[in-house]
Order: sequence, then structure tokens, then C-alpha cells
Amino acid sequence: YIVKIGGRYMAKYKCTICGHIYDDAKEKIRFEDLPEDWVCPLCGVPKKFFELIEETEEIVNDSEENSNKVKISNNNVAITRNNDKCINCGMCKTTCIKREDMKFDNESELCVNCGQCVQTCPVKSLTPKNELNKLLNAKKDGKILIAYTSPSTRVAFGDIFGLESGSFTQNKLVGFLKQLGFDYVLDTTFAADLTIMEEASELVERIKNNGKIPMFTSCCPAWIKYAEQFYPEILDNISTCKSPIGMMGMIVQNYFTKVKNIEQKDIFTVAITPCTAKKYEINREEISGTDLVLTLYELEEYIHENNIKYEDINEDTFDSILGEGSGAGVIFGNTGGVMEAALRTAYYLITGNNLEMKDISFHSVRGYNGLREATIKIEDLELQVAIIDGISNAKKVLEEVKNGNSKYHYIEIMNCVGGCIGGGGQPKININQEDEIKKNRITNLYKRDDYQKIRFSHENPEIIKIYKDYLNSPLSKVSEEILHTNYIDRRKGDKY
Repeated sequence: YIVKIGGRYMAKYKCTICGHIYDDAKEKIRFEDLPEDWVCPLCGVPKKFFELIEETEEIVNDSEENSNKVKISNNNVAITRNNDKCINCGMCKTTCIKREDMKFDNESELCVNCGQCVQTCPVKSLTPKNELNKLLNAKKDGKILIAYTSPSTRVAFGDIFGLESGSFTQNKLVGFLKQLGFDYVLDTTFAADLTIMEEASELVERIKNNGKIPMFTSCCPAWIKYAEQFYPEILDNISTCKSPIGMMGMIVQNYFTKVKNIEQKDIFTVAITPCTAKKYEINREEISGTDLVLTLYELEEYIHENNIKYEDINEDTFDSILGEGSGAGVIFGNTGGVMEAALRTAYYLITGNNLEMKDISFHSVRGYNGLREATIKIEDLELQVAIIDGISNAKKVLEEVKNGNSKYHYIEIMNCVGGCIGGGGQPKININQEDEIKKNRITNLYKRDDYQKIRFSHENPEIIKIYKDYLNSPLSKVSEEILHTNYIDRRKGDKY
């Protein structure tokens, strides 16, 4: 959108984060002449986040009442808006358009509950729906409280207290949850390993038996809802495995309670996550076992309201039985982590051997740039894989799969940039430091993987034991019944 006024070319630029318009014709300095340290007057991001407005692009009138707001339904189980705080800046709508590839018309304004708008809202008008009262009520009712923590929470918990971004604070997180009143604190990394056992086995089975290929990962509930709403044609391509939290809930209900001699009716299970979409996931009829999802964002509010200091939290460790995960499970929190963990076990399932230590890390699937491709050679098989983070980067690949001309065997999709470490329920970050913070979180999860003695899901002793004592084998009748799920065409919308 460039015009010539008084012998000078004038243009309009839009902030890709909050939607603020910089109009050369109205400003004293043209955008291109602004100093490099100039920042958006609305949300504070640097010049690099602005883009030239094309002539055909509609410019939203900022003064038009509510024109810039993303609609948040009262039935939305994940996100809520405080209208008194909202300044109608348009950042939430821009986030939906740029990060979620959403279109705003009567037919396609569908929320995937990802909470990325929560992270970019400059005034905390949008927040995860706070449900801590449900935990406190369960505690009053004398329930046995059981928590399980997602891999990426342990590199974000320290942000609440101002620690260096990416600090690994696993034992402090466990200690805090124990002090909060949980009787057992378990590690969802165990369920990540369980997911890999089932998903890698499913991938190998599909390849060997000419099943539906490519196969998509199924760990991210926002991605799953996006597929159900916009690409129901490819639902058969998605792994039938529940997410790690979906599996964890069922294992706690059906296995942990028996081992501990606890009645199911006496427990209250809580997933501690980086993800607002998990609040939606546990409300799906196909997913059960978890009573409540609490995000770190909600825990941060509780910590600040109660003036809890980091140094006052005693370190503690996960409880045994479902408290041990491999390095492969830990890296689930990163984009590419599910793919890498699955490839480690798929290699073993196909060859009968583990990868050499020097080859464990599939560096070709690691990164932070939207779409990555790799060819992984396993004996005579050349496995074509793709890793996508940020759902707006997925459209080209999804269209290829929909039209039947995809070259891939296996595709990982994570809704949030960086993977779960960038979830909408993480402690709120400064948008100017977003890349730095996310990369620090990613780096420290990979460091934890390097540190782990066990780096293969299939070598986790607790995984070996649960298959021996309860599940029998991956894809067994028992596994299919409690660890796998189905998907629904939601093109007409969803009550949540």
C-alpha cells in the first residue's frame, strides 16, 4: 500500500503482533527512516515485527467498537476475557490470523483453545480460565490428590520467580505441588514414553501393512481440534494414540489405584501443563481419567497472591510408580521432540538394535523455524519425515495430504511455536524476548536428555513393568481400549 504524496512515497505498515498501523502519511517520520531501536507504541515489539500492507489488504478501523476483538464464547473451557481490561488493540485477532491461520467470517471463526492470544495480550485481559478452586474444593472434600507434570513445565516454573529463562526446576516444582497439598506427584514423562511405545509401534505397523500414510502425531490437542474443524478429510492419517495426559489419566485410574490399593472414587487427578488446550481435551467424551488441568499461568497467580518465595519451597522428587521417564520422554516438550523420541524406538522395533549413542540425537529434526524436513534411513527404509511448529506453517503440508500427493511417512505437528514450551498456559513472557526464552527452554530440555541414563522409551524400567503386568504389549487389546482414541468431524463447530 504505497502512494505518492508531495513528491514522496508513503506507505502503511502493520504490526504482526498487535495489529497497530503505522501510516507514513500521518507520522512525522517515514517508517523506513525510523531508528532500529524504535518499538511499536502499542505492544513494544521492534520494527522487524512490522510488515508492509498490501494495497488489497483490509485495514481495520481501530475506533470501531469491538472490531479488533477475538470472540471468546462463554462456553470456552480454556480461555476467558476480562472486558474491563481490554483496550481493543487487536493483538488477539492478529495472533489468531498470523499464528493460527484463522479466518474471521461467519463460517470459520472457530477457537482451538491454544491460548496463544493469552501470551500476546498486552494487558492480561485474556487469561486461562482459572480453576484452582476445583482443586481446593477437592482438598476440602478429603480427596486423595494426584498431580502429574508435563515435560516443559520444569523449564518454565522458574520464570514465575524471575530465574534465568529455561532454568531446570523439576524438584522445586514437585516440592511446590507437595506443599500445595498433593499426596502424589507423578511425571507425565512416563506417559510420554508410553505414547512413544504405542505410536512408534503404530507407525511401523502402518508402514509394514500398507496402512494410512503419512501418519500424523496426536499429542497436541489444539492441532487435533484444528484438524477436526478444518481438515476432517485427513483424520484417518492421525495416530490413534491419546496424548500423554490422556494416557496418564487412564493409567492412574486403572493401574496406579490398584497398585496403591486406592478406590477410584477417592482420588482427584490434576494435570500440570503448559497448555490451555488441555483444558479442552479432558472435556472430550473420548478422553477421560483426568479431573482437572491447571496451567503454570494459574499456579503463578496463586504463588503471587500468596507471596510464596522460591527459597521457601522445599525440593522434592516424583513418587515411584509412574514417576520415571526417559530422555526421549523429556524432549516431548520441544518441537521435534515427539518425532525424535519415536524414531529412536521405531529404529529399535525395525532393526532389533538401539542406535549408537552418537546417533541418538536426530539433529536434522531439531530446530525452530516452522517447517523442517528430513530423510531417516533405517535399514532399507528411507523414512521421509516433516516437523511443523506453529499451525499456520502446516497448511501446505495438510493440503498435500488432503489431495493424496504427500511424500512423507510421518509428520509431527505442534500448534505452538517451539512446541509445548511455548504453550498458552506458560508463565506470560515479554514478547520482545520470546525467541530467546523459548530457545533457552528447548536447550535445557535437550541438555536433560543428554544427562539421562535412559534415553530410549523402550528401556524405561517402569514402561517395561507396566507392559509385563498390565498392558501386555503395544497395540494389544488392553492398550487399544484405554490408550487409543478416535476423532470427530467438527466443521460445524464445537460446544467448547
